[in-house]
Amino acid sequence: MSDVPHVKVPVQLEEGATLPQYQTAGAAGMDVTCTHDVVLQPGERASVGTGLRVMIPEGYEIQVRPRSGLAIRHGITMVNSPGTIDSDFRGEIKILMINLGSDVVTLSKGERVAQLVLAPVVRAEFMIADTLDETERGTGGFGSTGQ
Repeated sequence: MSDVPHVKVPVQLEEGATLPQYQTAGAAGMDVTCTHDVVLQPGERASVGTGLRVMIPEGYEIQVRPRSGLAIRHGITMVNSPGTIDSDFRGEIKILMINLGSDVVTLSKGERVAQLVLAPVVRAEFMIADTLDETERGTGGFGSTGQ
């Protein structure tokens, strides 16, 4: 992936934190780990610390996404997926996790708990319009295009 642009993102690590890492050459997301053990009861939510503080360049965001392995094996996902970390945020990155499974799940310190994806941001400028173009779909939503 040498043709893929690289953007430098300054980071500070709190005690127990590790740098996010791409696991393969073609990975879009960097795995991020937790800094402490976490026990999630079925249906329980938790704010899981990563020990990372970043300085995202203006014009970018970091999207926080769940890990598919935790989802399929344990029913662990994120409450707000994908989460967004704005370029002006300087606090610790925390993962808002939920256990949708039926078993208690323990995440160990240093375990990979989410993925971080750096993405460019495009700013929208909404304008009041008297009319909107007609489309084949129209106002149909929530499954209106079939299965």
